[in-house]
Amino acid sequence: MAITEKGTLEKLRIEAFKVADYSGSPVETFEVMFNPNTYAQKYDVEYHARQGAGDTGSPQVFGKVKPQEYTFEFLFDGTGAVAPKVDVPKTIDRFLTVTGKHDGEIHRPMYLRLVWGALVSRCVLKSAQMTYTLFEPSGRPLRAKVSATFAENVEDTLRVKQERKSSPDLTHTRVVKEGDHLTLMCATIYGDPSYYLQVAAINGLDDFRRLEVGQTIRFPPIRQAES
Repeated sequence: MAITEKGTLEKLRIEAFKVADYSGSPVETFEVMFNPNTYAQKYDVEYHARQGAGDTGSPQVFGKVKPQEYTFEFLFDGTGAVAPKVDVPKTIDRFLTVTGKHDGEIHRPMYLRLVWGALVSRCVLKSAQMTYTLFEPSGRPLRAKVSATFAENVEDTLRVKQERKSSPDLTHTRVVKEGDHLTLMCATIYGDPSYYLQVAAINGLDDFRRLEVGQTIRFPPIRQAES
């Protein structure tokens, strides 16, 4: 349950955008009837086994970090017993229109942003399963549960920036802390401690073994360090 600083209940809302970079204001917003009691967050890292013939084990070779997924169960109640009465089928149809139905203008479902307390996630709807649990005598649903799974969606330009921010092909600066060693710093940034002599020369270090706490060390792109 998300409570604002003023003590009011903040309901989970889903904001829909027609642009991949989420700029501007959302074109649609859907607010849930009841906040979920729990939700599941899935973080999935993919590895590939590399095993030779006759080997009893294999190293796990990193493949990729898959988009995170969030699964919620939303309740829609049309009885009016615990919340203002709503038309359940129409409310679910609007939920699907905002989150997952094909938009003719952008030729795909809209880009979504989940907002609830500390949770703010750019995502898309991956699946939604409706379970109807209460009906009028005519058969019209009065209550339903929707299990919805959202997959994280990161626009390409932002994704590349995030993935490359610690790349050895970029220039990095580090402030020396107690216990730092140039070889270990090179191993962290380049994945290879052997660049310590080149980094020492670039930074004008007379003795790479004696770094001063608070000193700033520049680690150039790996191609410059090799030259």
